[in-house]
Amino acid sequence: MQEKLHMNQHPGIDPPPFHTIVKEICDEGIHLEQTYCYPRGGGQPGDTGTIFSTDHSSEFGEATSGEYILHPMEEPSVFSIGDEVTCNIDSDRRNRNTRMHTAQHIFSALANEIYGAETVGNQISDGYTRIDLWFPDRDQFDVEEISEAVNSAIRSNAEVSIHEWDRQTILSHEKMRHTKFMDRIPSSIEYLRVVEIEDIDLCPCGGTHVSNTSDISDITITNSRSKGAGKLRITYE
Repeated sequence: MQEKLHMNQHPGIDPPPFHTIVKEICDEGIHLEQTYCYPRGGGQPGDTGTIFSTDHSSEFGEATSGEYILHPMEEPSVFSIGDEVTCNIDSDRRNRNTRMHTAQHIFSALANEIYGAETVGNQISDGYTRIDLWFPDRDQFDVEEISEAVNSAIRSNAEVSIHEWDRQTILSHEKMRHTKFMDRIPSSIEYLRVVEIEDIDLCPCGGTHVSNTSDISDITITNSRSKGAGKLRITYE
């Protein structure tokens, strides 16, 4: 089993170069013995970057998940199994996605607190985020109210912490958010990664996060449109 080091790295910004060994080569790219690369998932894009050995180098596309994280590249055959390599993650991309992902936690938590809205989908794109919310009463949603609440939380300099908690602790915690997906995680996995934004949010998550909300800029909502009965799609920068 590959060691997925992004799960242990916090904060998730400015990922350092790391050294590892080529584990497997396939038509789509290469698998590494261990990797700090975040694979696409949970609405957060995967890392990109460059992998190089003594003799060769190659850029890799968006990392994808699996038993082994795939680092896609056009000509993986430039490497050989067992090669010692160094991986440089694109820090600008990772930092942007990490900040936007942490902001999404805040938005989702406050939409739930203020309106009882549940986040049923989200996607980070280059420069903006969209969130799909389901509301008990969609007419209550107010763009100015949620914008002010989210930006006030961002400016609160709240600490962001990572925990490893067992299932029972997670499911029984009165402040825990976003647990409906847990029945899809194999029961053999006893402990899960929980992200806590001090006094704002608490939920299981495998994404990358900043260490303090002061690292995030204010959001600006640019669009709000219907996605069917009780649902809104919110887009913000």
